[in-house]
Amino acid sequence: MTQLEQAAKGNLTEEIKEISRIEQVEAAELQRHVMNGHVVILKGRYNRQKIVGIGMGLRTKINASIGTSTDVCNIDHEVQKAIIAEKHGADTLMELSAAGDLDRIRQEVLQAVSLPVGNVPLYQAFCETIKKYKDPARLDPEFLFDLIEKQCQDGMAFMAIHCGINLFTIERMKKQGYRYGGLCSKGGTLMIQWMIKNNRENPLYEHFDRVCDILKKYDTVLSLGNGIRAGAIHDSLDRAQMSELILNCELCELARQRGCQAMVEGPGHVPLDEIEANIILQKKMSNHAPYYMLGPLPTDIGAGWDHVTAAIGAAQSSMYGADLICYITPAEHLALPNEEDVATGVKVARLAAHIGDVVKFRGKADLADKKISMDRRDFKWNDLFKNLMFPEDARKILESRRSLTSRGCSMCGELCALKNAEVTLNRYLSDDKKNV
Repeated sequence: MTQLEQAAKGNLTEEIKEISRIEQVEAAELQRHVMNGHVVILKGRYNRQKIVGIGMGLRTKINASIGTSTDVCNIDHEVQKAIIAEKHGADTLMELSAAGDLDRIRQEVLQAVSLPVGNVPLYQAFCETIKKYKDPARLDPEFLFDLIEKQCQDGMAFMAIHCGINLFTIERMKKQGYRYGGLCSKGGTLMIQWMIKNNRENPLYEHFDRVCDILKKYDTVLSLGNGIRAGAIHDSLDRAQMSELILNCELCELARQRGCQAMVEGPGHVPLDEIEANIILQKKMSNHAPYYMLGPLPTDIGAGWDHVTAAIGAAQSSMYGADLICYITPAEHLALPNEEDVATGVKVARLAAHIGDVVKFRGKADLADKKISMDRRDFKWNDLFKNLMFPEDARKILESRRSLTSRGCSMCGELCALKNAEVTLNRYLSDDKKNV
């Protein structure tokens, strides 16, 4: 049985108990959220089998994506990037290779990390079809379904499957007549091409019950892919994107009815003033299914610094109720990320998620912030480092630029506000006590 089905029977699974302990939430409440589809549970299939809960009442999680391309294909580099992503605190990993020995890459990545690993089955399906026939339109739906099952057997914890692209959504895009950012989903674009050339419905939509039953068999979480997401802020909330979101929310409900854990993906590039609206729509239409945010990027001019652009959008998303954030690296829109890009992307995304969680879970998520503030005030450097998200980075900067004074940092030296305030405040409080 899946985690959803066991929760529906009133069972407190070991996974629910573990997440309850890690996140400090009531196990019975968490079990109800899993039963209602408000939380999904992912776990790694090898090594230490890390368990991750995503959804209502839980800390906002971070996904890191790795994978080869037809221009850069080095298995060892991708495995190393996966290890680096886990080292720096990613909660989940997506293996998105689109070139090379895809079965081997998937197996090596799975063996290298304890994180729950996800993927996009359409990538391998189209890669192998193109390799064999030189034409993605010759994809055999039976091959696609067999491949989904094979990847589940290999140990995929979740899968981004593009079920919400169908003849209706394509018609909406056609009638709309424009797209400033075009289409930015590899799998989604190839599926649209397949549908148009074959004049057929998307088999992943047409046989959605089959998709659910395969994933349910392995308790692989269905992540309803966002194939028509906005690739430009001026495409945000357009009819094409919204039609797919409506379908994905509907399909999410159907998946849960079949006992399959599911979450919804979205939305790409979104201006700041539309992020909250996007999340409200998704949560309301999906009955509060977990929302996996790709970005969002609130401007299109930040290439080279889009990890910062995305962090601004991610912090807002986390605050308004997003549950899983896909990191963006400095290489976004420019190149395949290297190892340093992966480390930077994970760190920035973690900070962004925490900023949102401070608002969502006031009095719980911000406890470390309060402790750090007091330790900074009292110059307790060692205690401060213990609560920082990235203590090694902070210590390296401090020690490389030692203060001339014995207590403060070199930013202000003898004019340190905290040091001078400490003297003044202590004298003021002492005099105040005398007056009392």
